[in-house]
Formats: sequence, C-alpha cells, structure tokens
Amino acid sequence: MSKTAIIIPSRYASTRLHAKPLIEVNGKPIIQWVYEKAAMVKQADRVIVATDHEEIFNCVKSFGGNAEMTRIDHKCGSDRIAEVALRHPEMEYIVNLQGDEPMITPESIDSVITALKTGKNADIATLLRIIEDRDELENPNVVKCVTDNNGFALYFSRSKIPYERNYGEAVFYGHIGLYGYKREALFKMTSLQQTMLEKTESLEQLRALQSGMKIITSVVNFKPIGIDTKEDVEEFKKAVRK
Repeated sequence: MSKTAIIIPSRYASTRLHAKPLIEVNGKPIIQWVYEKAAMVKQADRVIVATDHEEIFNCVKSFGGNAEMTRIDHKCGSDRIAEVALRHPEMEYIVNLQGDEPMITPESIDSVITALKTGKNADIATLLRIIEDRDELENPNVVKCVTDNNGFALYFSRSKIPYERNYGEAVFYGHIGLYGYKREALFKMTSLQQTMLEKTESLEQLRALQSGMKIITSVVNFKPIGIDTKEDVEEFKKAVRK
C-alpha cells in the first residue's frame, strides 16, 4: 500500500539565523512546533525530520519525534528529503515541509496532499495565497506565481507578476513554500541540473517548470510566518501570545 510521508528538512547552519531549528519559543524549539503541526495532518502516515546535525536529531528524539540523519553536502531541501525517501520504498507521496514554518496549518498540508493525489497529470503540488498588501508585491522575498485556468503554475518570480498595464485588473498570488511530490517526480526533480531560470531567480521550483514538470496549486487563506531573522522570531512569539 502506498504511503504518504511528511519530511521536514532541517539544517543546523544558516546564513541569517544560526541553529534556527533549536531556538525555543514558549518552551519548545521551532522544529518541535513544526513537527507537531505535521503530526496533526490527517492524510499523513509518517512524519520524519531529515537533518544533517546530531543536535537537531537528538532534539527531535527527545520530544518523541522521528528523525533521520542525512549528508551535510545537500544543496537544497529537496535533495535532503530525496535521500530519506530513497530509504523508504513505501513512500508514494512525499511532502517537503520547511522546518522554519511553525505557523503552518495542518489543513494547508492536507490541501497539498489532496491536490497531489487528485490533480490529473500533476507531478508536484504547492500552495498559493492572495496578496492583499501592495508592499508585498514589490518585496523580492515574497515569491509571486501565475497559473493557468486549471490551477497549474505557469511561472514563479520574485518580481511582481503579472505586469499591471491595466491597473486593478489583476489578482496577485503569493507562493507558500510547501511542496508535495509524487515519488517519481521527487527523484526526477533532484536528478535534474539547475536551470538558467532557477539560478537567475534563486527559486528551486523553476527547475521543475523549465524541465516540463507540472505543478498544481491550491489557494488557501493563510499567511505563513517564516523564521529567517531575529525579527521573525519576535513576530512568532507575538503570534503565540495571541
């Protein structure tokens, strides 16, 4: 029987926030916040943290989670989860859940899994949200996406897309960095060379699009708080208090 796994890639080293997964908020490390959300997903058969550092491995084990060690030389999270998935041939659907998204909702993850299982011809599934703050349109850290009429991604960009030649006509979608892969699609994705578009925008999903893979999207009413800076940690603390 095919299984669905959520794999959380978790690196110790970070250019902007050192040892980020182990930072505690309200008595729990960030990696535990993420893991507990994943454990609530109805369609997931297993949750695994894929890490390159023993301290994170031991942390996950200490709160009763599943963790596996990976090589330290992976260039991206998809490569890290592919190493773990290779060890588990029963995993047919694999969700790549970022270890720095403690505010992710279980319902959003379930949406990705549903889209992946039911989307005809879909190789990968991901999430979008409607951008309502116009300042975000100009922010290169907020990735934008345009889709076709069936919800398949046409392009992702750090630039504002589409271009508003006719002001007020467009609806803008922001990308939420959560991916679901069919097993064969994950291994295909990680075997491909980086493409020109991926290198230019520094967006891994463009490798898949430029190589002809199909990414189905679902729109959710959810704005994530990613943890990349000390300011993000403070923002998360405020959200927890609320």
